Amino acid sequence: MIIALLLLFMVFHNASSSSALGTNVAARPDVVNIGAIITFDSVIGKIAKLAIAIAVEDVNSDPEILNGTKLTLKMQNTRSNDFLGIVDLALQFMENDTVAIIGPQFSATARMLSHIANDLKVPLLSFSATDPTLSPVQFPFLVRTTRSDLFQMTAVADLVAFYEWRDVIAIYVDDDFGRNAIAALGDKLAEKRCRISYKVPLKPKATKDDITKALISVSSMESRILIVHIYTNWGLQMFSEAQNLMMMGSGYVWIATDWLSTILDTDHSLPFVATKDIQGVLTLRMYTPESELKTRIQSRWSNLMRGFNGSSFGLNTHGLYAYDSVWLLALAIDSFLARAGNVSFSNDSNVSDLRGGKVCIFNEGSQLVQSILEVNATGVTGPLKFNPDGDLINPAFEVINVIGTGTRTVGYWSNSSGLLVDPPEKSQRKKQSNGSSTSSQQLYSVIWPGQTTQKPRGWVFPENGKKLRIAIVSRVSYHEFVSVKGTDVTGYCVEVFQAALNELPYGVPYKFVLFGDGKVNTEPNELLHKIQTGELDGLVGDITITTSRTKLADFTQPYVESGLVVVAPIRKLNSSAWAFLRPFTPMMWGVTCIFFLVVGAVVWILEHRTNKDFRGPPRKQFVTVVWFSFSTWFFSHKENTVSTLGRFVLIIWLFVVLIINSSYIASLTSILTVEQLSSPIKGIESLATGNDPIGFLNGSFAERYLTDELNIHRSRLVPLNSPEEYEKALEDGPSAGGVAAIVDERTYMELFLSVRCGYSIVGQEFTKMGWGFAFPRDSPLAADMSTALLKLSEKGDLQQIHDKWLRKSACSAQGTKQAVDRLPLKSFWGLFLLSGIACFLALLLHVIRLVHQFYRYSDSDCESSLHGRLRSFVSFVYKREQEEKKSRTKRRRTEKASNKIVHERV
Repeated sequence: MIIALLLLFMVFHNASSSSALGTNVAARPDVVNIGAIITFDSVIGKIAKLAIAIAVEDVNSDPEILNGTKLTLKMQNTRSNDFLGIVDLALQFMENDTVAIIGPQFSATARMLSHIANDLKVPLLSFSATDPTLSPVQFPFLVRTTRSDLFQMTAVADLVAFYEWRDVIAIYVDDDFGRNAIAALGDKLAEKRCRISYKVPLKPKATKDDITKALISVSSMESRILIVHIYTNWGLQMFSEAQNLMMMGSGYVWIATDWLSTILDTDHSLPFVATKDIQGVLTLRMYTPESELKTRIQSRWSNLMRGFNGSSFGLNTHGLYAYDSVWLLALAIDSFLARAGNVSFSNDSNVSDLRGGKVCIFNEGSQLVQSILEVNATGVTGPLKFNPDGDLINPAFEVINVIGTGTRTVGYWSNSSGLLVDPPEKSQRKKQSNGSSTSSQQLYSVIWPGQTTQKPRGWVFPENGKKLRIAIVSRVSYHEFVSVKGTDVTGYCVEVFQAALNELPYGVPYKFVLFGDGKVNTEPNELLHKIQTGELDGLVGDITITTSRTKLADFTQPYVESGLVVVAPIRKLNSSAWAFLRPFTPMMWGVTCIFFLVVGAVVWILEHRTNKDFRGPPRKQFVTVVWFSFSTWFFSHKENTVSTLGRFVLIIWLFVVLIINSSYIASLTSILTVEQLSSPIKGIESLATGNDPIGFLNGSFAERYLTDELNIHRSRLVPLNSPEEYEKALEDGPSAGGVAAIVDERTYMELFLSVRCGYSIVGQEFTKMGWGFAFPRDSPLAADMSTALLKLSEKGDLQQIHDKWLRKSACSAQGTKQAVDRLPLKSFWGLFLLSGIACFLALLLHVIRLVHQFYRYSDSDCESSLHGRLRSFVSFVYKREQEEKKSRTKRRRTEKASNKIVHERV
């Protein structure tokens, strides 16, 4: 067959001369010949055969479609594997001046005939060739009048992502139709971070044994999401064998492409056994919007089926697209004849040698193809319009759930909106009315295999699968976390891992693989690389989750919160005779004393003219100000304030004193009653800015953090392997070859300090990290283990395991703590600011009042010089306010009497 095809192509491509044997047909010919290549005995073929005949009848019965021209249809029955027969049928059509061919039905046939169509320039209109690689660039004379599998596989990928599955198994027919569609599915899944974990190709004519072997291999895989893209003639046998193998029960997910919906739409009387085998299956159906034309065609089809003597069959979507293909071709022929007005054929001498000179080439084939692609009409299946890529616009699919003896539509998929519960045209109207799309991806509930509405997890660990290889590191120290004694592996991390496995609803066989010799800690990144390459299936231990490590593997959620801390030697601070000064910093003491004097002076100024307690000789007034100022510390001042402004300033100041006094007492109590510890290192900041050596756990990520993030020179870092080395290095100190401090994770340091009270954590924890279990990227076990850890935490089991293995610090009972930092000025500056503003406002108002009184009560013959007025104002301020008033009144009476005597004399 391959040799025949090559010979045929050589004849076509090596044609060097041709002779025009036909004659030009007059404009608007009475008859235009079209052909159809269909497999009559197939599920799709028998529907398409009748649908095409009905469409030709409808076109010919309407004189307005072709303006008097009639379509003459010739159908040819073919078998998908009859290579030479298909080629021969195609050449037969060209003996009869055929302008276009409806079909072929199968993608492989379409690819083969497209090469012939390119040479004979005859358009092919395929209503069921869905191979996404049939490109109009490679095959310009092939027009796909159905939906490409590229869109169907996009819908399948969206379904997988919608239910948050990751791995799927693809079962497909091993030809162009199956391989290329599954390749498109793989690409679309990859866009959503999903993948095809296992592919099962089947022969185009698979036997029962072939199907059984394929399903047995599938049953041993981890994924339970099965995508089935096969042919209709043996598709139901796939589910029958799956039922026999107990693969149609709970936990499995079966997603069939539109081949299953085609069977269901065609045969409404499937036996009970067949429908029982497909319960809970999801399938897709090419979406065709409801319309009056569609209703009329379906009604006509039903009436036609009643007249059939044999078994009737329903009208499936492929039949609708076959019907529309004829109308599409008729509209294009009408447009073509209106423009070209000529249908002509020519005979090639090389081609004529094959069939006695009867094979002709359609001279205007390219123009007809262009007319087809320019059609813009509405058919039974919806808009008949092509996009620039040669595909029909607005691709959409129904998502169907097989339930009982029928089906239920659980949603729709469209290329523009994704998965929605509304039909595409309805969601489009909502989008236009709202101005934007507000709907999220959604579907109605599904009844899955096993008659359950709970979404399947999508994978299981197979019982006959290999055991997981879980890495365990034999540590040099801190055996509370991981302890290896021969083949016995225990410890906090190991017990948490085993408890989480027990929470899973399925069994996970595993075996521990030991690494390390117990003398040098193994670098965790080395083991993570082994997980990445597939040598290991997991890593259990005290593994810190860092950004760089998440690029190598997937981690569970942290089961231990741990960050880096600084541990340094500490010394006890003995109480001294001057301990009462330690609560405040020197600056705080100084500012407090200044404010005591300032407030006293302000109160004196406000009270001096009206309050006798603030009057007297200068020495007495000075002593009064000092006494009044500092006695407010104890709220024991005996001087009363009578002015409103004085009381305002004093009440604000007493509030400030109350806060300062309470803070002082609390801090002093802590200093005198709790043993104080001190360290020259206050935290990571002081450690980083110095030059002292710093210790860290060998193999820990702390080394990289200190050098990369804190820019500490590597020469200052000292690797240590055990708590004993920690203790010796800290005891020796920098002067004797030791270290000034240790930087390590808090969880380790709490164990280290549990029996070593001469050291302490100084400063704050300066990173926030945690420990988790590592698994390969995209492993579903990581997510399930995270859920299990949450359950352990909620039940309190995680805390019980922690308390069992990780002891609390023995030093914490002694009540020791680091030296309390002195209370600085910045902790109270707001109070001082409030008091200062009160003093300033009171003084300002007092001065304004004094100036007003001075000008009101001053003599009219007062000295006009500035110096004299200032002297008078100072004298006025210093006098007591009541005496000043009496003096002014007496003087005015005297002046009034004098003026009266002078007036009488005159």
